[in-house]
Order: sequence, then structure tokens, then C-alpha cells
Amino acid sequence: MADLVQETAKMSVDAPGEKGTPQGSGTEAQPYATASAAMLAKGADIQLMTRKDEASPFEPISGAGQKKAKKLYEVAQKKLKKAEGHAAQDKERQAQEQKKLDESKKIVIQPPADAQPPKKIKILQGIDSRDMRVKVCGWVHRLRVQKDLIFMVLRDGTGYLQCVLQGPMTQTYDALTLALESTVEMYGVIKALPEGKTAPDNHELVVDYWKMLGKAPGGDDAITNKISENADPSILADNRHLVIRGETASNVLKVRSAMLSAFRTELHSLGLTEVTPPCMVQTQVEGGATLFKFDYYGEQAFLTQSSQLYLETCLPSLGDAFCIQESFRAEKSHTRRHLSEFTHLESELAFIDFDDLLTHIEQMITGTVDRLLADPKMRTVIMQLNPDFVPPQRPFMRMDYKDAIQYLNEHDILNEEGKPHEIGDDIAEAAERKMTDQLNVPILLHGFPREIKSFYMKRVPGDERFTESVDVLMPGVGEIVGGSMRMSDPDELLAAYKQEGIDPAPYYWYTDQRKYGTCEHGGYGLGVERILAWLTRRWTVREASLYPRWTGRCIP
Repeated sequence: MADLVQETAKMSVDAPGEKGTPQGSGTEAQPYATASAAMLAKGADIQLMTRKDEASPFEPISGAGQKKAKKLYEVAQKKLKKAEGHAAQDKERQAQEQKKLDESKKIVIQPPADAQPPKKIKILQGIDSRDMRVKVCGWVHRLRVQKDLIFMVLRDGTGYLQCVLQGPMTQTYDALTLALESTVEMYGVIKALPEGKTAPDNHELVVDYWKMLGKAPGGDDAITNKISENADPSILADNRHLVIRGETASNVLKVRSAMLSAFRTELHSLGLTEVTPPCMVQTQVEGGATLFKFDYYGEQAFLTQSSQLYLETCLPSLGDAFCIQESFRAEKSHTRRHLSEFTHLESELAFIDFDDLLTHIEQMITGTVDRLLADPKMRTVIMQLNPDFVPPQRPFMRMDYKDAIQYLNEHDILNEEGKPHEIGDDIAEAAERKMTDQLNVPILLHGFPREIKSFYMKRVPGDERFTESVDVLMPGVGEIVGGSMRMSDPDELLAAYKQEGIDPAPYYWYTDQRKYGTCEHGGYGLGVERILAWLTRRWTVREASLYPRWTGRCIP
């Protein structure tokens, strides 16, 4: 019941359901909201008045009502006293902490007088530097503070090192205000851990001196408050520069680095030469709808969709060639496997047939994965990210496009319109991925209709409706490679230009490859982020890029 307190020490209370006045004054015009509120404002020894509704007169509250109000008042009083006690304790604790901080500023530590000159090392050199005095710099990755003892895991990009601080080193102002991601300089001796204790590389740095190099913020600005595992994806994207400091993100980037190196080693072993074609072009490869246009000294130019055409020009001089660089697609796609800027591994091979091309692609993928797994450290990182990973085995499943259409219809996998697939359909991403996940093996899907493929793709001999083209499909990701044999006949290529409505004039240098000594050749493009997402079991290719770019996202 709501109560009204009068200055004469008489209280009036509204009936249940009446609003009353939470900050009442005890008058009939401004009653208190509850009887206990009236008691808290005026004390327990007051006379309470109540009414059934606003139209009824105030009458003395019942004995039961008065008793209930007093009980609630006593409970509220206890809570108030408890809160006041906590507030006093908090104030006292804050005062003690501030005093401790003030005193800590007077503590100055010095290197041990008899210490040996340190050897400056990176953390990866830790095992080879045990039992000698070293100097290590890095970022505070983990932190655990105990009385007169601080356990810190240091990170420098090459590994992780547990450091132990004791005594006065834990009592300085920098030690008391230490926060994650601070940069520090540590001195001491690396000691192997006894049986039963664990730390990175099974050792720890027993610190005898340290310096704060760059203090990171704590409190509301602490990195743990800026990003978290379950944060909104847009927040994580805005703070990608902080996200990549985490173990998962940094491990993905380390696998990416090792994978690019393995690709190069594998392709070099197969006799390919690496080149670096231009990214600013005036010709298209994959259709005009996906071109990023810009003004190039008064002329229209584009960011490259693919370096394929330039790689073809290298065949007569360098032989088989490849490149690894960025390509750009302006399609406004928000799928988990599309980026506006992606790393493109492309190769072109001379004097081959379609079967040679498929065999090469298999070897390029399996050989690269085998090289990665042959490195014990990299194998450990990959298995941490993707514990169920099984390297693909040759030969890959080879599936003709027409057989794929039959499979989709037999398994009730419908097209984007909710209808059965037909020959000529460009199989949508969702259907393609569902089929691949059901089969759960790498697939060389080949023989696509010419209407849905690029103008330069060679037609299947004897069945001109289809092309000698291939997509490599991987479970969990879908397409990671697209390739084909290229047209080698100049007249056929000129006819393809005309059919697509392409002016052949800007392509004179490409057409010349068929004029000055043509040959059967083919090639492919591999999306590095896609194969990395498959290898490390990432949900989206955005996690496989350092700073991903997609529709509407061009920062940081």
C-alpha cells in the first residue's frame, strides 16, 4: 500500500495500484509511494494513514499493515547499514591502495651488481639459451599476480615465455599498475621447469631486473574490455588491430605465412617461375560487373580481377609461371567466402592438355599441405586450430558438371528459385557446398557450360556447348580453385571477343600470344584465404585475411 506522511507525524497511504509519489513529502497532495518509504523518511514511530483510492478519505492503517510496514522498514535499514559498511570498507581499501601506490613510487630497482652481461634473444631462442642470463622484450600476454609474486607470459611474435618476478620487483609502481599488452624488457636466467609444472617450452625466465617500456591502459580501456571472443563481429572488425594479438588470430596468420612459403617451394619444384604482373589494368578478365574503376591520368582503368592474361604472355619467355598477389572484385557479395580484395595464387602452364592441368592442381594442393605438415611446429599449430584435419589424398574425386546436376536433383538439393537444377544452371554456392559437404572429399568439378564461363576458355572437343574448365571444391568451404584450358586458336579467340561484345583492340598483346607461336596451355587461380579457411577451419575467409575488405568495409 502507498503511504502519505503528514508533517504532524500522521501518515496516509494510497490503496494498492495507486501511484503515489516516490519522493513524497508526507502531505495529502504528495503521499509517499509505500509505507516503508514513509518510515525510512520520517522514522518508525509515526501514524500511518491509508485510502482505498484517490476519491476515498484517508483512514488509519490497520495493525497488520503497520506491522508489515515496520518489518519492511527494518529490513531496509539493515540493507542501508550494510551498504554503508561496504562503502566505508571500499573507501578504506581505496585509501590503502592509493597509499600503497604512493609508496611504490619510491621503490627503485637496479640490476644485480654481480650480474653477467645479458645476451639479447628472441623468445624462439629460449631453449638454446637456458641457464644463461638473457634480455627479452615483448608484450604482456597473460598476467597472474600473487602476494610478492607475479607470473607473466611474454609474447614477441616468435613465441611465448613465462616470466617470474619476485620481491621488490613486484612492489614498484610499474608492477602494481601492470596491464595486459604493456611492453616490457626482462632480464634474468631461463630455467627448465621441474616435472609436473607446465609453461610454454617447459621453462621460465627467473627475472632479476626489468623495465616498463610502454604501459597499456587498465580499467575501462583495458584490452579485455575492448574485445572479447563473443563480441559483435562489427566491433571485432573495427578492432582488428587488437584482435590479431590473440593466439587464434595470430596462429592463423602464421599458418598463412608458412602456406605461402610452401606454395612457392612446391611450385618452384614443379618448374614454375614467379612473376609480379601489374594490378592497374585496362582490360577485364572475369566480367565488367565486378571491376573497380579509377581515373588513370585521364583514362579509365581498373584494379585487376586476375593476372591470368599477363601470365599467359610469360609462357614463351619464362615457361610455366605463377604469381601470388592481390586481386579485386567489386561484386556486392556478403557470403562467408567472398572478399573485395583477396590474395590470388595464379599459374599458367604451357604444352599441356586438360588432364595434365587437373593432375598439376592436385599435386600443387597436396604437395603444399604435405610441406606444411612436415614442419613439426606448423603441424602443431594447424592441429590446434583444426584438430580433425585430415590431409587430402590423391586422386581427387573427378565429377563432370552434368553428373553434378544429376546428383543435386537425386538428393533434392534445389536451385536458388527452389526448383530442380537443369543443364545450363550456374550452380549456386549453397547447393555446391551442400553437395561437397555430403560427399566430404575434394572434388574436381569440370566441364561447365560455356555460357557461364569466361570468354577465353577452351571448348570441349566434340561438344562445343561445354568448356575444359574446372573448379576445386573442398568440404566446409566450397570452391577454392577455378581453372581451365585457354583458347589457343586466334580465330576462335576473335570469335569469342565478338560473341561477348568485347572490343579486341585493347587485348592486342593477349591476342598476339596466338599469333606468334601458339600452343595448348591452361591455368588456374586459387583463393589463398579460402584454402586457408579450409586448412584452419575458419567459418569465414575474413578470419583468414590480415585486414579483410568486403562490401562496405575498408578500415582499419
